[in-house]
Amino acid sequence: MENLTVIKIGGNVVDDPILLQEVLKHFTHLPGHKVLVHGGGKLATQMAEKLGLKAQMVEGRRMTDAAMLQIVTMVYGGDINKRIVASLQATGCNALGLTGADGNLIPAHKRQDATRDWGFVGDFDWAHINTGLLMSLLAGGFTPVVAPLTHDGQGSMMNTNADTIASGLARALARHYATTLIYAFEKKGVLRDIRDPDSVIPAINAQDYIALKKEDVIADGMIPKLDNAFDALNEGVQCIRICLATDIDHPENGTTLCL
Repeated sequence: MENLTVIKIGGNVVDDPILLQEVLKHFTHLPGHKVLVHGGGKLATQMAEKLGLKAQMVEGRRMTDAAMLQIVTMVYGGDINKRIVASLQATGCNALGLTGADGNLIPAHKRQDATRDWGFVGDFDWAHINTGLLMSLLAGGFTPVVAPLTHDGQGSMMNTNADTIASGLARALARHYATTLIYAFEKKGVLRDIRDPDSVIPAINAQDYIALKKEDVIADGMIPKLDNAFDALNEGVQCIRICLATDIDHPENGTTLCL
């Protein structure tokens, strides 16, 4: 099997132009096939405020009505995605920007939740990801850059969590490549003490994860990230790492997850 790396860069990286440029240089130099998934950062919220709209967040997830859908489509699929693609071209990486609607990459459905209406928030089954499209692009020398947007097959875009997209892509592609998934963000890894940036837990297995959640060492937004990660390990992804964004090409750094 050929090697493949799926990397998700968080919103805090996207929000910092200097850091983003540095991370993209590291990304370009990674060996083998690679796919980049990016978050949206604060830009959609800032754009909404300029237009007089108030962003609504629940458990770190964005509620998406029709007006907010227009904004996230413009910001995620347009501004952020194309700036990343252009920056990668400047580093010699032949990148191609995609949303889940392009080439039917990620068909989704409206989130079903009896307690609230999330609006145009999409969930998807990773088994329905169009891996053939990605494999053709990778074989042709392209590097896909995927925005956190999917589509419902009925003509509407859907806002979808970038961590979930990265995990889904890694799971789907693990059938065809020796796949590594990296969550790259502003911390050095999973921290034992959130106040100590150097308290990185070097490795976490499934039993450790249960214990760390009970101790509240792992809480809040880190839980859905690690839930997605362990699901991906169970579906054949070979290695998952959570690390500082500038350490994506340093496998010895960060937190490695294992079963």
